[in-house]
Amino acid sequence: MGKSNVAVNLSICLAAKGLRVALIDVDMGLANADLLMNVRPRYTLSHVLSGLRTIEEVCMEGPGGVCFIPGASGLHELADLSEFERQNLISQLQKLERGTDIVVLDCGAGVSRNVMSFALSADQVLVVTTPEPTALTDAYVTIKALHREGCTARICSFVNMADSRAAAIATYERLADVAKRFLNYSIADCGYMLHDTAVELAVRARCPFVIRYPGSNASACIAATAREMIRTLAGQRRGGGFFSRVAGLFV
Repeated sequence: MGKSNVAVNLSICLAAKGLRVALIDVDMGLANADLLMNVRPRYTLSHVLSGLRTIEEVCMEGPGGVCFIPGASGLHELADLSEFERQNLISQLQKLERGTDIVVLDCGAGVSRNVMSFALSADQVLVVTTPEPTALTDAYVTIKALHREGCTARICSFVNMADSRAAAIATYERLADVAKRFLNYSIADCGYMLHDTAVELAVRARCPFVIRYPGSNASACIAATAREMIRTLAGQRRGGGFFSRVAGLFV
């Protein structure tokens, strides 16, 4: 779906608006945001889990001034962490949260407990899809799972690799119609990204496309999504702190 690419470039656009942004790669299976930013982490979330490093020691300055917390492939499910690992992770992430305006989490694909736990605690969930029927089916399954779990966050769709604005709108409308008809739930439209060779070239160069090709169509699209996100999050914050809410799901 290109969700990591969206997360990386969206974080950079948010930081360009003067916000303190932290991007955390919480894809416990296939963490790869570091490759898209061409950074080589010395430490990862696994070192925070074990208590060997603090969150400040793991945090790297990513492109555009984003605070980047690298993930590590093959980490445990959050539900399988020991009590020490869980409490240490949450307390360290809470320290990070106090020093940021927006925390962007690049979650894994699917509806594992890890993904659900972070999504259910978020202020806003961005479900990345493409116009392909299989991708739309996966997006609907994700929305359905969030809805059944009582998600109170604003669930939005983001259509990636669209051939045109009209195609992106049609894709959103198909997804929204199915969600409304079968779940009686309204999802929001948080934008789209046009199919752009600049994205592929930037990935090969291991450089975020908003930095390497700032004048591209893809960069304009992701900047528009950043503006929409800032607008909708302005008065939307839930109480208690994000990572406190995550912790509450594993008590």
